[in-house]
Amino acid sequence: MAVTDGIVSWVGDDRAAHALHPDADVVDLGGAFVAPAFVDTHVHVTALGLNIVGLDLVGAASLRECLDRLSSFARTHRDAVIWGHGWDESSWAERAAPTTAQLDEAAPGRTVYLSRIDVHSAVCSTALRRSVADLADTAGYSPDGPLTVEAHHVARAVARSLLTAEQRSIARAAALDALAARGVVAVHECGGPDISGLDDFRELLATPHGVEVRGYWGEAVADADEALKLLQSTGAHALGGDLFIDGSIGSHTAWLREPYTDLGDSTGKSYLGVDEIADHIRACTVAGIQSGFHAIGDAAVATAVDAFAVVADELGGPAVAALGHRLEHAEMMNGEDSARMASWGVIASVQPAFDALWGGTDGLYAQRLGTERALTLNPFAKAASAGVSLALGSDTPVTSIEPWAMLRAAVHHRAPGSGISPRAAFSAATRGAWRAGGVRDGLAGTLNPGAPASYSVWDVGELVVDAPRDSVQRWSTDPRSRVPALPRLDADAPAPALLRSVHRGSVVHER
Repeated sequence: MAVTDGIVSWVGDDRAAHALHPDADVVDLGGAFVAPAFVDTHVHVTALGLNIVGLDLVGAASLRECLDRLSSFARTHRDAVIWGHGWDESSWAERAAPTTAQLDEAAPGRTVYLSRIDVHSAVCSTALRRSVADLADTAGYSPDGPLTVEAHHVARAVARSLLTAEQRSIARAAALDALAARGVVAVHECGGPDISGLDDFRELLATPHGVEVRGYWGEAVADADEALKLLQSTGAHALGGDLFIDGSIGSHTAWLREPYTDLGDSTGKSYLGVDEIADHIRACTVAGIQSGFHAIGDAAVATAVDAFAVVADELGGPAVAALGHRLEHAEMMNGEDSARMASWGVIASVQPAFDALWGGTDGLYAQRLGTERALTLNPFAKAASAGVSLALGSDTPVTSIEPWAMLRAAVHHRAPGSGISPRAAFSAATRGAWRAGGVRDGLAGTLNPGAPASYSVWDVGELVVDAPRDSVQRWSTDPRSRVPALPRLDADAPAPALLRSVHRGSVVHER
């Protein structure tokens, strides 16, 4: 492969390479696997960085371990706020979230904010609660347990205000470096007023780094003029991402048609209705701006699809499809939803690691929804067969940045019939991800001549070279390219080791 000015200029065999490019700088990769680099379509960069450099609660095996991690961190860090993330009570024997009283005991007098793994609820210390005006009168308030919906949003905003600019800067650098070190060269940051805040969003977009950031701002607008002004004032590339229609299954705030199995008659939380969603889609479509929404529950997905139908009837399906609008997560889309989404070119930005973490017959989904409903979540194969374009992301720090594990989860889905092929998964994490970010040139995410030279070099160990021809999945669309098979995605296969990440011809990470 030859690269000229950040563009793939030629692909072919060695002898022709030397003849055609006699003066080129040659890098011999020693038989390593070269493939298009990954794009993560749903991230929260600063939050990921805070987890890397701060209090990481992911993987805490019990309530006691969670509190012990907090206590240890509090003894060695004197920041104005202890910001932690990642506890998940659904996997603990206690099946009980931390309480404010327990935080106060583990970190006496400290201002503590600990978000649940899905970041749709958090437990806060007394010191933080006292800093939030009228908290007890806010929806989602609990006197000692996790805060949800509006109560969580206001508490998070106060905790966020206590982070210094230096803390945010250190966190961003750590996160972007970590992404590059895993073969990810571009990300879609999903910010918003209730997520990262505008200061952090602008700082991120202004941060110089080899990893490319496309910014999505999740705030609803009513008309095209408002959309254009919001885009300009925030510096965003699009108005979507985590524009919440609902919350999450783990925090009982995903909007459902039927009640939660483990929570009486509750059907979760809705933030936007059909009219408000349609207003936003219409405004963005008229202004030529990509839009999108966070929708997890079946009621949320159906409401979003109904709103797209309203705008498609008014402006025409082609006008809607031209923008590549998105639904983030779409965990409970059914066959009818998928078919309608496909007809208007609505892209599903999905997270396969959700199923790996919480799917199956005994995971979080089954606890919250019952086994029958749990096995219908994240229906990748059905959506793809209906014509929905899939793009894969991590929602980090909700799940870790492990692209090959993400592909494995998409292929080896815990619900029979919902997994997709290795080739489809790889495409959704590369070509499909670029397309979800508005790049529709047919070249981004490939290594064909004319494509951006954005690729990763991997030590892959054993390849699927002895499998039947129809089971060997190739990322190249040209059988003459002699590109080797994808690395094994079996559960017991070792993860490929990254040797180098390159974006537009520039090395962003090298081992």
